[in-house]
Amino acid sequence: MMTGIIAFDADDTLWHNENLYRLNRQRLTRLLAKYQPPERTIALLDEIEIGNLVHYGYGIKSFALSMVETAVCASAGKITGSEILEIIHDTKEILSTDITLFPGVKNVLETLSLKHTLMLITKGDLFEQDRKVRISGISEYFQSIEIVSEKSVSVYSKILEKNLLRPENFIMVGNSLRSDILPVIKIGGKAVHIPYPDTWEFENIIPQPGDADGYYEINSIEQLPSLIEQLELV
Repeated sequence: MMTGIIAFDADDTLWHNENLYRLNRQRLTRLLAKYQPPERTIALLDEIEIGNLVHYGYGIKSFALSMVETAVCASAGKITGSEILEIIHDTKEILSTDITLFPGVKNVLETLSLKHTLMLITKGDLFEQDRKVRISGISEYFQSIEIVSEKSVSVYSKILEKNLLRPENFIMVGNSLRSDILPVIKIGGKAVHIPYPDTWEFENIIPQPGDADGYYEINSIEQLPSLIEQLELV
């Protein structure tokens, strides 16, 4: 039986991710500048992308479909085939981009893996996330890797049940309040928030009263080992 696990989010916790989405958002505003002002394009894209989560889930391919839909709507159907192709090419560029780890990630994982069981829990498209994990160069530190379509109370509960783990012996580390922090706190686990300046606004929700128990915040992953020493994993 596993007696304690430290689980990590991947995107924007261990490596950069949202910056690539920001870059493509900027490219889209330039592409659609003759149809809409930049702020209108971004607002429309956010609305469409959030609405499409129920249909496509998370990931760059979902994002690409939302960009195409935004282009059609923003241009009132006047967008050209070559302009749509430009969006597709930008998407392929993201899908082939190398992983850039945050400073200190390998050292932190190596240090923690000496005394603790480490797990990776990442959400999104299976093909996309599996590729990023494989090329990251850090998969060896994780005894278990979970790629899920969503991070929710029920999903975390199933992961804990599968690992015969009590919530009080589970720590989740991530940048998203919506996905990495609040669901874990709600099931009685501990959560370490590492804010990332480019986190998608949809992922950063305002904590409600009663959410503070089990919540910890640090400025960088390099501060994690010292925090873990202060916490108890039975």
